[in-house]
Amino acid sequence: MGIISTILGMIGFGFGTTIGIVIGYYLFFYFQSTDDPEIKPIVELDSETVAKLFPEIPLWVKNPDFDRIDWLNKLIGHMWPYLDKAVCKMVMSTAKPIIAEQIPNYKIDSVEFEMLTLGSLPPTFQGMKVYATDDKELIMELSVKWAGNPNILVAAKAFGLKATVQVVDLLVYATPRITLKPLVPSFPCFANIFVSLMDKPQVDFGLKVLGADVMAIPGLYRFVQEIIKDQVANMYLWPKTLNVQIMDPSKAMKKPVGLLNVKVIKAIKLKKKDLLGGSDPYVKLTLSGDKVPGKKTVVRHSNLNPEWNEEFDLVVKEPESQELQLIVYDWEQVGKHDKIGMNVIPIKDLTPEEPKLMTLELLKSMEPNEPVSEKSRGQLVVEVEYKPFKEDDIPDNIGDPNAVEKAPEGTPSGGGLLVVIVHEAEDLEGKYHTNPSVRLLFKGEERKTKRVKKNRGPRWDEDFQFPLDEPPINDKLHVEVISTSSRMGLIHPKEALGYVVINLGDVVSNRRINDKYHLIDSKNGRIQIELQWRTSS
Repeated sequence: MGIISTILGMIGFGFGTTIGIVIGYYLFFYFQSTDDPEIKPIVELDSETVAKLFPEIPLWVKNPDFDRIDWLNKLIGHMWPYLDKAVCKMVMSTAKPIIAEQIPNYKIDSVEFEMLTLGSLPPTFQGMKVYATDDKELIMELSVKWAGNPNILVAAKAFGLKATVQVVDLLVYATPRITLKPLVPSFPCFANIFVSLMDKPQVDFGLKVLGADVMAIPGLYRFVQEIIKDQVANMYLWPKTLNVQIMDPSKAMKKPVGLLNVKVIKAIKLKKKDLLGGSDPYVKLTLSGDKVPGKKTVVRHSNLNPEWNEEFDLVVKEPESQELQLIVYDWEQVGKHDKIGMNVIPIKDLTPEEPKLMTLELLKSMEPNEPVSEKSRGQLVVEVEYKPFKEDDIPDNIGDPNAVEKAPEGTPSGGGLLVVIVHEAEDLEGKYHTNPSVRLLFKGEERKTKRVKKNRGPRWDEDFQFPLDEPPINDKLHVEVISTSSRMGLIHPKEALGYVVINLGDVVSNRRINDKYHLIDSKNGRIQIELQWRTSS
């Protein structure tokens, strides 16, 4: 019986297959269109049809409102190594407080970035659309595509266990709208950046845990993608925006209204700050509410009654509320400079166009509740004059960061003052220790900055001044970064981290140079040095 059923089944299969082929062949020819296909040039097709045929075409091709911006892609390509570091630094500083606030809710001990780099492939912009409005704003829409190769390692610790998650192979499509507003007459000419998304972003990435790609789990990939799209859309989908404030619009709109000319003449009977009974005083001048770095006089070494006779001009924007702050410091070769005393002069108390000679008592601070000390900190003699601008008579170079102060009185007419400002260094690396300080050698004279302990990117912001009888056109400045250790018995207590030799001819012709120099005998180390050539004219 089994043999018979098997034979019948084979006959039925063969018969059914034959019938199916015949019917299928008939239906194919019956429903086949007899009309020839319509062929059109691409230029005659509408934009929707072209978009469906070629989904990868940039927006500047599909949409005439979008402009081609190859120049921006080239710019970002060159800047990407630096943008990568800057963006990663900003992401880490932004994410750390958010993570610290959230992890207690999930019983997690800590979440830290072990590695954060966006990789070597920058995003590309496929087009940009600019909107013109009557308001003081600039609106741009960008089409962004990023097929990146980031390496992001996040380590989470909980219950004594550690899990490391790696994000790789990131692919992002997004159309952000960027609004710069309000536009103001102060650099960078806008006060806020508003960012929003016009559509949900397309995000694709790999997520590895313990070396295995979690996104390969069935159903998880689409689930995670949709969660990310929805979360990002809830926060930034237009009209919701991410607001980044660049400056205070109210302050940015304020224009300079005058100059405050300050002549620091001398100090009298300053308080002794050094162990040997002396002080190395200098004066720092700042205007309240001004973000511009303060001005400094030269350092008068071992002098409790120093004379400076140096003049400074400070830009005034709010004469009714701004105050001139004068602080006398004791310069220290190592460590923080000690404050000897201070005082302030409200600009509103000055009569315009009228010089005023003042002798100020130096105070510990300007706090109203500060107890008055019977011990004198000394006196500071200054001459101040407020010079309001006449209407539409503001100098062209007012507030110019490249402007250089005049040399103090007594500077030889044919010479000047060479000012060397050691700002910062980066990527320093010692073989045995990295406690960097900077040593300057110029015309047989040696100057040193303070030592910064255990720091590969130290910041000093210390200035050194060399009075000269003639311009240093053919002279050179030797800058050396050294690391020293205070540990007793160390085999290598001192180590060179790199050096650079700077020709000073350019600073004489340009008056000011602020540049980063690659250190010789250092793998990646760089140092930022500012040079100024001040003359009496």
